[in-house]
Amino acid sequence: KANCDLGFLEAKLCDMIVSAADKILQGGYEEHFPLRVWQTGSGTQTNMNVNEVIANLAIHSHGGVLGSKSPIHPNDHVNKSQSSNDVFPTAMHIAGVLSVKNRLIPAIDHMLNSLSHKVDEFRHDIKIGRTHLMDAVPMTLGQEFSGYHSQIFQCCERIAFSLTHMYELALGATAVGTG
Repeated sequence: KANCDLGFLEAKLCDMIVSAADKILQGGYEEHFPLRVWQTGSGTQTNMNVNEVIANLAIHSHGGVLGSKSPIHPNDHVNKSQSSNDVFPTAMHIAGVLSVKNRLIPAIDHMLNSLSHKVDEFRHDIKIGRTHLMDAVPMTLGQEFSGYHSQIFQCCERIAFSLTHMYELALGATAVGTG
């Protein structure tokens, strides 16, 4: 749609591409994506597979011949202004950030909350601390849980900080994302 909005792609072709992509998102086309988990970092195999399926579905939906690349070409139309060297890593960054922010960090926060309750619950329960597989000094079970809490909290802070590096995107409408 961005290419259509910018005047780089005819509205009719844009509508055909969007319609085909929407059909794929609704499901039922999984067999058209016989991809292996082992791919290049740029995701070229996935990118081209998606482009070809969208193009062929758009062509077929409008009475055209599969594989004809007319009126929709996988590279010239579906992949217009994109490169797997920038679009695919950008998509991975966005998916990673969303997953970390919406799933991982909330799960860690829930675990930290549970550990905080254990710190309070066991604050008076004495146990023997151990070091080097030997008994050491007395401590409370709450103190032990406090150590777990501290370690997980610090890990969560590092995870959150690492997101700052994922916010930078190499997206630029050229073969290497410098456009």
